[in-house]
Amino acid sequence: MKQLNKVENVIFLLGAVMMVAGAVANVFQVGWASYVFAMGVAAYVLMQFKQSYEGTSTTVMRLRQLVIVSDVLFILTSLLMFANNDNLFGFDALTYAQYIHNNWVVTLLVGAVLQLYTYWRLGVELPKEQKKS
Repeated sequence: MKQLNKVENVIFLLGAVMMVAGAVANVFQVGWASYVFAMGVAAYVLMQFKQSYEGTSTTVMRLRQLVIVSDVLFILTSLLMFANNDNLFGFDALTYAQYIHNNWVVTLLVGAVLQLYTYWRLGVELPKEQKKS
């Protein structure tokens, strides 16, 4: 995997901290929480896209695809946070309550679990690949 330089690493970590701060603040229904989370997602996802993989291991390629799926889930979480604040899509009350209201938590949880799994597995697979070469 391509390593990030120091500035990119700071942006990556700052994005992660902003995501956590935005998610926690959104639980307490703070007005700016969705914006902080969205900016954090943008920084985090962009830095993950910069971490490309040039190797041939199919396991690492599949794990990389899972990282991209979790990034899409984080983006969807951000959209659902904005929709949760003020019925962004204009649904009626029942549809809004069923499909939008606080469902950002589900996509955030699934994305976070995928991130944890893939980084744990990448930590195992990448040293194996480096030993082979």
